[in-house]
Amino acid sequence: MLITVDGPAASGKGTIARALAAHYGLPHMDTGLLYRSVALSLLRWGGDPASEFEAVRACKTGLVPPDDPELRSEIVGEVASRISAFPAVRAALLDRQRDFADQQGGAVLDGRDTGTVIAPHATAKLFVTASPEIRARRRTDELVAKDKPAHFDEVLIDISARDERDAGREAAPLLMAQDAELLDTGELQIDEAIAAAIALVEQRR
Repeated sequence: MLITVDGPAASGKGTIARALAAHYGLPHMDTGLLYRSVALSLLRWGGDPASEFEAVRACKTGLVPPDDPELRSEIVGEVASRISAFPAVRAALLDRQRDFADQQGGAVLDGRDTGTVIAPHATAKLFVTASPEIRARRRTDELVAKDKPAHFDEVLIDISARDERDAGREAAPLLMAQDAELLDTGELQIDEAIAAAIALVEQRR
């Protein structure tokens, strides 16, 4: 069984994807971490985030391990959002994601284009979303809980900018697959959202 979970930043897709992977005993890939890994690699050797050539070079110089705590930083997320708009960067990471999706036994992937580009043949596709304001509040609370400076208005601006970049990029824009199930988590608690996601997957099975 292959499950894809797409959606904008801070919608809850990662939490839901991890829960689905645990529920069904499937391996999980957060495809966004690949782009964050490239972004962090680029930053560490002084590359220019505005250069597609240098971003592609970072794809080939060795990705940062997924447990590196710096991957979750706001600056890395910002750079990852920018370089993910480069078609050559997306092409450089495509096979790695498709190989994971097509492994024997199935998998769960979450990101922006897993149901439209990476695994359009998935058994079940979810598109997880919430309003920009709700997502900004979640991200702000998350940062504050980690003792990091965060202001709601600034986070909302960042969320909106990422949404615009993700939806407007030429290569693999963020959009809901025609055969995906919509899950709005705006008014749901975490356990409610997970239960709703499992129910939607079961319908597709």
